[in-house]
Amino acid sequence: MKIRKEQTVCEWVGVNPSEPLAGTKLGIALSTLGKEPINGLRHKEENGTNGWYIWYGEEQSDDPDFFSPLHVEHVSKYLPQIHEYLSLPAGYRFLIDGNNYEDVWFDGELLNA
Repeated sequence: MKIRKEQTVCEWVGVNPSEPLAGTKLGIALSTLGKEPINGLRHKEENGTNGWYIWYGEEQSDDPDFFSPLHVEHVSKYLPQIHEYLSLPAGYRFLIDGNNYEDVWFDGELLNA
């Protein structure tokens, strides 16, 4: 499903935005850059992180070094296509494929991790 651009992602899903705090970090799987689709999920904020983890491609690895930290202030420069999704609150996931497919859903298990 494609979001109508008159709406923000949070308006489309019907949730209040929860912008990541300035200075917080998200996890990005640098080894997957350039693959499709783009996946994101948000846990609760913890220890200077904003809970977001982003990877490209079909598979998320369990390798503890899979994700690298990235300050949220750098997202719009390096990952502009995901910037608008980062206002989704903890417990949400998204998947975009670069071909006008977008999906956003709530996953309560993320709040228990």
